[in-house]
Amino acid sequence: MYSNYISSDKFYTHFNILEDQAQFKTEGGFEFEGLTIGYHAYGNYQPVKSKVIWVCHALTGSSDVFDWWSGIFGEGKLFDPNEYYIICANALGSSYGTTGPLSLAKNKALYLNDFPLVTPRDMARAHEVLRKRLGIDKVDVLIGASLGGQQAVEWAIEEPVLFDKLVLIATNAKHSPYGIAYNESQRMALYADATYGKGSIDDAKDGLKIARSIAMISYRSYAGYNKTQKEESLNKIDDFKASSYQRYQGEKLAKRFNAYAYESLSKSMDAHNVGRDRGGVIHSLAKIKAKTLVIGIDSDGLFPLNEQLLLKEYINGAQFTSITSDFGHDGFLVENDQLI
Repeated sequence: MYSNYISSDKFYTHFNILEDQAQFKTEGGFEFEGLTIGYHAYGNYQPVKSKVIWVCHALTGSSDVFDWWSGIFGEGKLFDPNEYYIICANALGSSYGTTGPLSLAKNKALYLNDFPLVTPRDMARAHEVLRKRLGIDKVDVLIGASLGGQQAVEWAIEEPVLFDKLVLIATNAKHSPYGIAYNESQRMALYADATYGKGSIDDAKDGLKIARSIAMISYRSYAGYNKTQKEESLNKIDDFKASSYQRYQGEKLAKRFNAYAYESLSKSMDAHNVGRDRGGVIHSLAKIKAKTLVIGIDSDGLFPLNEQLLLKEYINGAQFTSITSDFGHDGFLVENDQLI
């Protein structure tokens, strides 16, 4: 379910696997007998000298940040591997190389729908396992958007002196009832697929297509659909561009992703709450010591600006700015010129 890459003369661009045998306990009390962590590393790490950029990816992203965020990561881009050592690790619970629903359980069968609930805090702690194993003592910039931002803010709370700078994009301190409702509707599509739970990695492909089509509405905006899917013909009565776009997005994800990972990661997002067992959100955000930039998107209905403004208010010294976009939550992947 993940790609392999080759190395170049200048910097590594291959997929790496870390096998850590230490027991890993989740917030919910489940104990993994070790973790497998898939990650990409770009550049050549030199202790003390290297400036480290660590990226946490969003829901269906992978560790190949040069692929899905090519507008700002890559040679000649804002984050250039010739200048920085760049790390992106696949999130716990995903299907791109890190322990998740497609991993083997203790009974030697795939977890699939029996994979335990993991939270963004668990994901951050898995990143910490990788960091220690790689011998990285300091991270100059930790950056994450959406679910990636949820991981990043958790990690910055748990390890406040590790990070110099923190960039949180289109994310929040606690997932909203609105966001949870959208995720539940997507999971209902998975559960309604008769193949869900049948024991194959290819289960619930049709359900996954529907789930993705629901998600796309939450990721975009009225203005965005009107800009890209508007009909030119005044006489059309069927087979609209917006309809084919929804089907296309569902098909596209179903070809590369897994329904059980999608279900797991959406539940992880729902469980996000930095204040849990820490005395509340405000108290928890005050623990962050990194110089923080919070970025919102003016048309984001899934992670609206008030959620980023809360982060800005309660993270000491945080700065806030917003992106103007017609593309809603997905604006962080589209409006690269504004991010730079």
